[in-house]
Amino acid sequence: MKEALELLRESEAMLEGHFLLSSGRHSDKYFQCARLFQYPDRAAAAIAPVAKQIRAAMASGSLAVDAVVGPAIGGIVAAYELGRQLGLPAFFTERDESGNMSLRRGFEVRTGEKILICEDVITTGRSSGESAMVLKALGAEITAVACVVDRRAPGAEDLAWPLYAACKVSAANWDPADCELCKKGVPAVKPGSRKVF
Repeated sequence: MKEALELLRESEAMLEGHFLLSSGRHSDKYFQCARLFQYPDRAAAAIAPVAKQIRAAMASGSLAVDAVVGPAIGGIVAAYELGRQLGLPAFFTERDESGNMSLRRGFEVRTGEKILICEDVITTGRSSGESAMVLKALGAEITAVACVVDRRAPGAEDLAWPLYAACKVSAANWDPADCELCKKGVPAVKPGSRKVF
């Protein structure tokens, strides 16, 4: 089975340049996982190592999961594929008209339901955190987070839950005031779908 990083490259899903991330930070790499997910076989292969890690944790009793939830838009396909491989329900949170994360479309969680949040890429964990707040307010328990690409900066604050990732990639992650590419006058582009808040 191909490694996730190889699948990202093969799908031209790892871009290099000067990018404005959804978090408001700047980077020299951008992961457009939609390009990977357009190929169902590659999506399945990229998620497979994550599913394997989670199945092992569940079998050992160190992790319990009742459903997988992905923050829209990047987490929708990732959560669906992970849910498919684990044999669990998968659905998504999304932003409402005010830009707040919410659970809509008739999706529901039960009190005490154990939820694993799955994203395509984690940079700061902000979307996972926003989804977790919504789900916890509805009575769910967040037990873990998963992703295809963990691109958190070295020394970044740990997430509040265990993280299962297909690959860890080193990529620049600058505050705009400290961005090396801005200092060189290289214009930044924003290829993602979410507004920068």
